[in-house]
Amino acid sequence: MNPSDPRSTDAAIAIHLVDGTGDIDGTDQGSKLDRCQDIVRYRFQDESLLLSALTHASGASHRLASNERLEFLGDAVLGLTVCQWLYEDYPEYNEGDLTKIKSAVVSRRSCGKAACALGLDRCLIVGRGVTRNRSFPKSLVSDVFESVVAALYLDGGSDVVTARIKEWLSEEVRTAVENQGANNYKSSLQQYAQRELSNTPIYRLVRESGPDHRKSFLISAVIADRQFSAAWGSNKKDAEQRAASNALAELHSQPLPFPSESPTKELPGEESLDSE
Repeated sequence: MNPSDPRSTDAAIAIHLVDGTGDIDGTDQGSKLDRCQDIVRYRFQDESLLLSALTHASGASHRLASNERLEFLGDAVLGLTVCQWLYEDYPEYNEGDLTKIKSAVVSRRSCGKAACALGLDRCLIVGRGVTRNRSFPKSLVSDVFESVVAALYLDGGSDVVTARIKEWLSEEVRTAVENQGANNYKSSLQQYAQRELSNTPIYRLVRESGPDHRKSFLISAVIADRQFSAAWGSNKKDAEQRAASNALAELHSQPLPFPSESPTKELPGEESLDSE
């Protein structure tokens, strides 16, 4: 990937900083406010909020005039928005999966990539020492992303900020879901079925085996009129995960990972598929 591409990794993110005096490229504070509002596609009723959001401590007249307080709020707004997003869109993911995905999406790396992809780094108001010496902290662009989120929230409300966060971080969520939730077969099957088959899987109990204190369950996934190969599990959640894995294998013409001939114990060291 081109190192100057803002979608690249941390080390390769190209950050463009211009101070607020106009001495570097004729960009003054007013122009930066206009540019940022064009980028986020929102006109602020209170532009002082946006000015604070874009002002780094090095370019502020005093510390409280910088974006640090908004960054504090933006971190919470971003976290809540992403948590609700994941909770609503990925109902089959357990708490552990959701936590891992959320942590990846709201990380400094992800926020920094999003800020540079949008061009928020060019809107930052910083002191001359930062632009001349390039002695800025790596967190600078991720911080401005959070402060702009907070400014949008305060000026426009939750609907305004939620729509933009979902747009700006959609790729980060997709990647995190693929990487962090790889073992959640039920969610993967649901996404595939809804996208490719315009249907939602259900799970059918085929048979139970064993005494009450140590039952095993045979469950199959069903999509529309097609019932897929069933799988055993020591509890219904595990059996459903394995049934979903079998269904995915059949849909992709792959060998079944969980044969359904008889109930089997988990292999030594094998964790429950429903665990974190």
